[in-house]
Amino acid sequence: MKTSWRAEAPQLALLMSMFVLAALTWNGSPDRIPMQWNAAGEVSRYGGRFAGLFGLPLLALALYGLLRVAPLIDPGRANYPKFVTPYNILRFGLLACIATIHGSILLIVRGRHVEMATVMPMVIGTLLILPGGLMGKLRPNWFIGIRTPWTLSSKTAWVRTHRIGGWLMVLLGMSILILTPLLDGRQAMRLLIGGSVGVAIWGTAYSY
Repeated sequence: MKTSWRAEAPQLALLMSMFVLAALTWNGSPDRIPMQWNAAGEVSRYGGRFAGLFGLPLLALALYGLLRVAPLIDPGRANYPKFVTPYNILRFGLLACIATIHGSILLIVRGRHVEMATVMPMVIGTLLILPGGLMGKLRPNWFIGIRTPWTLSSKTAWVRTHRIGGWLMVLLGMSILILTPLLDGRQAMRLLIGGSVGVAIWGTAYSY
Protein backbone atom coordinates (compact mmCIF):
# COMPACT_ATOMS: atom_id res chain seq x y z
CA MET A 1 0.00 0.00 0.00
CA LYS A 2 1.52 3.28 -1.12
CA THR A 3 2.13 6.07 1.36
CA SER A 4 -0.28 8.98 1.01
CA TRP A 5 1.13 12.03 2.74
CA ARG A 6 -2.32 13.58 2.52
CA ALA A 7 -3.45 10.88 4.95
CA GLU A 8 -0.23 10.74 6.99
CA ALA A 9 0.26 14.48 7.53
CA PRO A 10 -2.74 14.97 9.91
CA GLN A 11 -1.66 11.97 11.98
CA LEU A 12 1.95 13.12 12.18
CA ALA A 13 0.80 16.63 13.09
CA LEU A 14 -1.37 15.22 15.87
CA LEU A 15 1.51 13.15 17.22
CA MET A 16 3.89 16.10 17.11
CA SER A 17 1.41 18.35 18.90
CA MET A 18 1.09 15.81 21.73
CA PHE A 19 4.85 15.73 22.28
CA VAL A 20 5.22 19.51 21.96
CA LEU A 21 2.40 20.24 24.43
CA ALA A 22 3.81 17.68 26.87
CA ALA A 23 7.23 19.33 26.68
CA LEU A 24 5.72 22.79 27.20
CA THR A 25 3.85 21.51 30.25
CA TRP A 26 6.94 19.91 31.82
CA ASN A 27 8.11 22.98 33.73
CA GLY A 28 5.86 23.64 36.67
CA SER A 29 4.08 20.29 36.49
CA PRO A 30 3.76 18.30 39.75
CA ASP A 31 5.79 15.18 40.46
CA ARG A 32 2.62 13.06 40.62
CA ILE A 33 0.27 13.22 37.65
CA PRO A 34 -3.12 11.47 37.41
CA MET A 35 -3.07 8.64 34.87
CA GLN A 36 -6.11 6.49 35.60
CA TRP A 37 -9.66 7.11 36.78
CA ASN A 38 -12.39 4.83 38.14
CA ALA A 39 -15.97 4.69 36.89
CA ALA A 40 -16.92 7.62 39.13
CA GLY A 41 -14.26 9.84 37.57
CA GLU A 42 -12.00 9.73 40.64
CA VAL A 43 -8.25 9.34 40.23
CA SER A 44 -7.26 5.74 40.94
CA ARG A 45 -3.60 5.85 39.91
CA TYR A 46 -0.87 8.47 39.67
CA GLY A 47 2.33 8.34 37.71
CA GLY A 48 5.61 10.22 37.60
CA ARG A 49 6.15 13.34 35.54
CA PHE A 50 7.59 11.54 32.50
CA ALA A 51 4.98 8.77 32.46
CA GLY A 52 2.15 11.22 33.05
CA LEU A 53 3.16 13.67 30.33
CA PHE A 54 4.77 11.45 27.71
CA GLY A 55 3.18 8.04 28.32
CA LEU A 56 0.18 8.60 26.03
CA PRO A 57 2.19 10.32 23.25
CA LEU A 58 4.57 7.35 23.23
CA LEU A 59 1.61 4.95 23.16
CA ALA A 60 0.12 6.89 20.25
CA LEU A 61 3.45 6.80 18.41
CA ALA A 62 3.72 3.03 18.91
CA LEU A 63 0.15 2.54 17.66
CA TYR A 64 0.86 4.71 14.64
CA GLY A 65 3.96 2.67 13.82
CA LEU A 66 2.14 -0.65 14.27
CA LEU A 67 -0.73 0.35 12.00
CA ARG A 68 1.72 1.66 9.41
CA VAL A 69 3.64 -1.62 9.37
CA ALA A 70 0.56 -3.88 9.46
CA PRO A 71 -0.22 -3.67 5.71
CA LEU A 72 3.37 -4.65 4.92
CA ILE A 73 3.47 -7.84 6.99
CA ASP A 74 -0.18 -8.93 6.82
CA PRO A 75 -0.71 -12.15 4.80
CA GLY A 76 -3.82 -10.42 3.45
CA ARG A 77 -1.87 -7.32 2.40
CA ALA A 78 -3.36 -7.43 -1.12
CA ASN A 79 -6.76 -6.41 0.29
CA TYR A 80 -5.62 -3.19 1.99
CA PRO A 81 -5.89 -1.01 -1.14
CA LYS A 82 -9.59 -1.96 -1.24
CA PHE A 83 -10.28 -0.21 2.08
CA VAL A 84 -7.43 2.28 2.30
CA THR A 85 -9.68 5.28 3.07
CA PRO A 86 -11.59 3.60 5.96
CA TYR A 87 -8.27 2.31 7.27
CA ASN A 88 -6.75 5.80 7.32
CA ILE A 89 -9.87 7.25 8.97
CA LEU A 90 -9.70 4.55 11.62
CA ARG A 91 -6.03 5.22 12.29
CA PHE A 92 -6.60 8.95 12.69
CA GLY A 93 -9.65 8.38 14.89
CA LEU A 94 -7.73 6.14 17.28
CA LEU A 95 -4.94 8.71 17.60
CA ALA A 96 -7.50 11.50 18.12
CA CYS A 97 -9.09 9.57 21.00
CA ILE A 98 -5.71 9.14 22.69
CA ALA A 99 -4.95 12.81 22.09
CA THR A 100 -8.26 13.78 23.71
CA ILE A 101 -7.37 11.92 26.91
CA HIS A 102 -3.84 13.35 26.82
CA GLY A 103 -5.17 16.87 26.36
CA SER A 104 -7.49 16.39 29.33
CA ILE A 105 -4.55 15.32 31.50
CA LEU A 106 -2.53 18.36 30.44
CA LEU A 107 -5.45 20.64 31.34
CA ILE A 108 -5.66 19.00 34.77
CA VAL A 109 -1.91 19.47 35.27
CA ARG A 110 -2.34 23.15 34.39
CA GLY A 111 -4.97 23.50 37.10
CA ARG A 112 -8.10 23.32 34.96
CA HIS A 113 -11.09 21.26 36.06
CA VAL A 114 -11.90 18.40 33.69
CA GLU A 115 -14.77 16.01 34.35
CA MET A 116 -13.16 12.70 33.37
CA ALA A 117 -16.40 10.86 34.16
CA THR A 118 -17.74 12.66 31.07
CA VAL A 119 -14.61 12.57 28.91
CA MET A 120 -13.96 8.82 29.22
CA PRO A 121 -17.47 7.65 28.15
CA MET A 122 -17.23 10.00 25.17
CA VAL A 123 -13.89 8.49 24.17
CA ILE A 124 -15.08 4.91 24.73
CA GLY A 125 -18.28 5.57 22.80
CA THR A 126 -16.28 7.05 19.92
CA LEU A 127 -13.91 4.07 19.95
CA LEU A 128 -16.96 1.87 19.34
CA ILE A 129 -18.92 4.08 16.94
CA LEU A 130 -16.02 4.97 14.65
CA PRO A 131 -14.78 1.41 13.95
CA GLY A 132 -18.38 0.18 13.90
CA GLY A 133 -19.29 2.63 11.18
CA LEU A 134 -16.33 1.48 9.09
CA MET A 135 -16.66 -2.27 9.69
CA GLY A 136 -18.73 -2.91 6.58
CA LYS A 137 -16.00 -1.42 4.38
CA LEU A 138 -13.15 -3.54 5.72
CA ARG A 139 -11.93 -6.49 3.70
CA PRO A 140 -10.25 -9.69 4.95
CA ASN A 141 -7.02 -9.09 6.83
CA TRP A 142 -5.27 -10.49 9.92
CA PHE A 143 -5.02 -7.36 12.08
CA ILE A 144 -8.31 -5.45 12.29
CA GLY A 145 -11.91 -6.56 12.28
CA ILE A 146 -13.80 -9.64 13.46
CA ARG A 147 -11.20 -12.30 12.75
CA THR A 148 -12.48 -15.83 13.15
CA PRO A 149 -11.59 -18.98 11.20
CA TRP A 150 -14.80 -18.51 9.19
CA THR A 151 -14.43 -14.82 8.31
CA LEU A 152 -10.80 -15.36 7.33
CA SER A 153 -11.66 -18.28 5.05
CA SER A 154 -14.83 -16.89 3.45
CA LYS A 155 -15.27 -13.43 1.93
CA THR A 156 -19.04 -13.77 2.22
CA ALA A 157 -18.80 -14.57 5.94
CA TRP A 158 -16.40 -11.65 6.43
CA VAL A 159 -18.63 -9.09 4.67
CA ARG A 160 -21.90 -10.16 6.30
CA THR A 161 -20.42 -10.49 9.78
CA HIS A 162 -18.75 -7.09 9.65
CA ARG A 163 -21.80 -5.29 8.30
CA ILE A 164 -24.06 -6.46 11.11
CA GLY A 165 -21.31 -6.46 13.72
CA GLY A 166 -20.54 -2.86 12.82
CA TRP A 167 -24.12 -1.79 13.47
CA LEU A 168 -24.04 -3.53 16.84
CA MET A 169 -20.86 -1.65 17.77
CA VAL A 170 -22.43 1.65 16.74
CA LEU A 171 -25.53 0.83 18.79
CA LEU A 172 -23.41 -0.03 21.84
CA GLY A 173 -21.32 3.13 21.46
CA MET A 174 -24.41 5.33 21.18
CA SER A 175 -25.95 3.60 24.20
CA ILE A 176 -22.83 4.41 26.24
CA LEU A 177 -22.91 8.06 25.19
CA ILE A 178 -26.63 8.42 25.94
CA LEU A 179 -27.02 6.28 29.05
CA THR A 180 -23.78 6.92 30.94
CA PRO A 181 -24.97 10.30 32.35
CA LEU A 182 -28.10 8.54 33.63
CA LEU A 183 -26.27 5.62 35.27
CA ASP A 184 -23.85 5.35 38.15
CA GLY A 185 -20.28 4.24 37.54
CA ARG A 186 -20.83 0.55 38.18
CA GLN A 187 -23.89 0.37 35.97
CA ALA A 188 -22.05 2.12 33.14
CA MET A 189 -19.15 -0.32 33.49
CA ARG A 190 -21.54 -3.27 33.38
CA LEU A 191 -23.09 -1.84 30.20
CA LEU A 192 -19.67 -1.49 28.57
CA ILE A 193 -18.34 -4.91 29.59
CA GLY A 194 -21.59 -6.78 29.01
CA GLY A 195 -22.21 -5.12 25.67
CA SER A 196 -18.64 -5.72 24.45
CA VAL A 197 -18.73 -9.38 25.47
CA GLY A 198 -22.13 -9.77 23.81
CA VAL A 199 -20.91 -8.28 20.53
CA ALA A 200 -17.80 -10.50 20.59
CA ILE A 201 -19.82 -13.67 21.24
CA TRP A 202 -22.38 -12.74 18.62
CA GLY A 203 -19.68 -11.99 16.01
CA THR A 204 -18.04 -15.37 16.56
CA ALA A 205 -21.33 -17.28 16.44
CA TYR A 206 -22.69 -15.41 13.42
CA SER A 207 -19.48 -15.82 11.41
CA TYR A 208 -19.85 -19.60 11.85
